[in-house]
Amino acid sequence: MTSHRMKKIAWLAAGALAGGALTLSVQAFAGKEPTTLPLNELRTFAEVFGRIKQDYVDPVDDKKLITEAIKGMLSGLDPHSDYMDADAFKELREGTQGEFGGLGIEIGAEDGLVKVVSPIEDTPAQKAGIKSGDLIIKIDDTPVRGLSLNDAVKRMRGKPGSKVTLTIARKNETKPLVFAITRAIIKTKSVKSKLLEPGYGYVRITQFQEHTTENLAEAVASMTKQNKQPLKGLVLDLRDDPGGLLTSAVGVSAAFLPKDALVVYTEGRTADAKMKLTASAQNYGRPGMPDPLSVLPQETHKVPLVVLVNGGSASASEIVAGALQDHKRAVLVGTQTFGKGSVQSILPLGSAGGIKLTTARYFTPSGRSIQAKGIVPDVVVEDATVTAADQALRVREADLENHLANPNGDETPSKSAKPAKPATPPVIKQEAPKPQDDKNASPENPREPNPKQDYQLSQGLNILKVQQILIKQGN
Repeated sequence: MTSHRMKKIAWLAAGALAGGALTLSVQAFAGKEPTTLPLNELRTFAEVFGRIKQDYVDPVDDKKLITEAIKGMLSGLDPHSDYMDADAFKELREGTQGEFGGLGIEIGAEDGLVKVVSPIEDTPAQKAGIKSGDLIIKIDDTPVRGLSLNDAVKRMRGKPGSKVTLTIARKNETKPLVFAITRAIIKTKSVKSKLLEPGYGYVRITQFQEHTTENLAEAVASMTKQNKQPLKGLVLDLRDDPGGLLTSAVGVSAAFLPKDALVVYTEGRTADAKMKLTASAQNYGRPGMPDPLSVLPQETHKVPLVVLVNGGSASASEIVAGALQDHKRAVLVGTQTFGKGSVQSILPLGSAGGIKLTTARYFTPSGRSIQAKGIVPDVVVEDATVTAADQALRVREADLENHLANPNGDETPSKSAKPAKPATPPVIKQEAPKPQDDKNASPENPREPNPKQDYQLSQGLNILKVQQILIKQGN
């Protein structure tokens, strides 16, 4: 059979996004020769198909049966592979533009239900009180059990200003919680920054989008100008960042690493699934455009750096954290990350939509697989605002049904499994006191950078100040 070529859209994220922007990158994909078809299994399929057509209580359309069979074939592989019909595929492409009507939650599958990985910052879902770990059991009057993630996303998206009702099951709540949420245009601002105090800057990345690298460079340049001299230290906050565009993860890493340093590599069965991405403009810049890091102050490559991570830091966030940790470029502070170390490719199927297929695993520069393991910070600091009950609700890759195994055999056990004895000495763990009251804290935005309220941030800032003392003593 003559080989053919088709478009392949590779992307990295922790799950499906219901109202969040997801940016994709496009590369060529060479068609492969088909393998020999399993005739006995196909005969069984045909027999089941015939029985349903003949004996099912109601008539069933052929297209529906085939579509559901395709969905089952893909969803049974792992939590991130799925089928998208033409409408779902169109919605995905619209989502890459960063603006559409939705709620703003990042979701995953859990025992036939839809589980909230994390609400996206400054969206209707977050403002309504949706929390990480919530189980969505009904969308309006439709039970969620049995719906695919794409079907759930489709029902939650809609015209801005329209309402949708989510029925939520939350641990330690005796009754389901009902949230009536008004859809809005989701415009996720991926980079937020603030000069915490003279000499010390803060940058938060909420998602890795098309312009994240240049926005990061502009933010650091702006803080440096405001500070009127090079920064003494910088906090990069990747907490609850579900991922996004791979090239932006490389660009953010390149902002702090030496030129051409290895950021991440991928391993898969096919040649095009094997990549090595370095801190080079050709790996993170857009064709025909200037280097997005050209406005970045040169001192940024050496500024003392702390990276904040937690269980909601996934995929592209873990690539950045892993690269900076492996190159000993930053001190990681917080809690263990989500553990999504797989690459999904969106493969168009002509006019019939497309499939989202897991095609590779990615590895940090030192060869660590993040899959079902995540990144363990250098200094473990618990979030004082997260209760033990909230922590138990936190879903990670290792908790998802049919998740891929870690190829290095290094996997975080699920919550129901007996914890394995750590192979390395435990990291330093600092218990947090209750956060202090502060009149400047924003009740609507708990991520407003305020070291007096945010214990993890305060510890990160303290580490930077200690590093400054050591630098002065060394001189």
